[in-house]
Amino acid sequence: MAEPLAPYAADPGNSRGRRYPEDAPNHRTEFQRDRDRIVHSTAFRRLVYKTQVFVNHEGDLYRTRLTHSLEVAQIARTVARAMRLNEDLVEGISLAHDLGHTPFGHAGQDALNECMSDYGGFEHNLQSLRVVDQLEDRYPSFPGLNLTFETREGILKHCSLANARKLGELGERFIDRRQPSLEAQLANIADEIAYNNHDVDDGLRSGLIELEDLTEIRFLKDRLEAAEHLYPGISQHQRIHEVVRGMIGALVMDLIDSSTRRIQDLAPANIETVRAHDAPLIGFSEPFLETQRTLKRFLREHLYRHPKVRTMTERAHEVVSTLFKTFFTDYEKMPPEHAHRAKLAHEETGVVAAARVVSDYVAGMTDRFALQAHEALTSEPTAKG
Repeated sequence: MAEPLAPYAADPGNSRGRRYPEDAPNHRTEFQRDRDRIVHSTAFRRLVYKTQVFVNHEGDLYRTRLTHSLEVAQIARTVARAMRLNEDLVEGISLAHDLGHTPFGHAGQDALNECMSDYGGFEHNLQSLRVVDQLEDRYPSFPGLNLTFETREGILKHCSLANARKLGELGERFIDRRQPSLEAQLANIADEIAYNNHDVDDGLRSGLIELEDLTEIRFLKDRLEAAEHLYPGISQHQRIHEVVRGMIGALVMDLIDSSTRRIQDLAPANIETVRAHDAPLIGFSEPFLETQRTLKRFLREHLYRHPKVRTMTERAHEVVSTLFKTFFTDYEKMPPEHAHRAKLAHEETGVVAAARVVSDYVAGMTDRFALQAHEALTSEPTAKG
């Protein structure tokens, strides 16, 4: 039997509610309803064909945004259970956090942000919120998925003051420098754990990182030596798995221990005490925080800046830029539904609103669809690596 929630955990019975009032769900909580809506959304299904690091067609075993989101949810739920936080809320946030990601990962985001520089910019975190608030078109009673405040709060991990002022209640914490729920804090850290460690995994499996490279970092070297000591003679595949499993396990244990100590020191009576605190309560100890920083530097040097990845990144940047500029120049080159939205936005509000419609269309593409669309527009095959 599950333990009762901690008094400072998010309680679905005390949710701040939805943008559009609805009857309470039957046989599930408000946060479970959020999670279910996310899982059944079109944007969630598209994540299976969106890049984590490698372009989707590079291999079937590399991670996509969908597998990444599932792995974030698993890590976050494990920690939430240990700390008596709300598993359903942290799962929903984890599954939704990348819904606004462009094709080709951060390369696509950077390209789209450049294209939108004169029209408000593009940031995948805000785009994820836009997806669940407006772009999902499933329900006749309201736009988007009409998620609870708590889930939307967790999706919006960071935000500029300028954008925060446009978001009403949801943006207030960035203006007032308050904290989100512990579940939102946890989903953010679980994303870091999954991202860094699984990029090591994919880098090793692709051959862009060698096992010997791991010895540059004490934390990774210790995991490798432990695997070889416990299981001498194991295969390369098993050795990689043991290293990554050990890395995640060590980070999760430190996260639980250090976060629990902070919570015990503060002794928050409820979620509002958490929100009013001057710093996040969920986080690593200082030694493990430095480990995460070192791991990020390692990945930047050995994986993200690898010539093969840079070639894919440069090509992805060119594809996304070309798509946006072509559609923005001629709305009719988009499918009729999107062309109509862009023309209507232009007529009613102006060019900035029209640019956002074009941006929404390009951002929603999968890797393979973007490549096909680019080829159709330019009449030249898109290079595949």
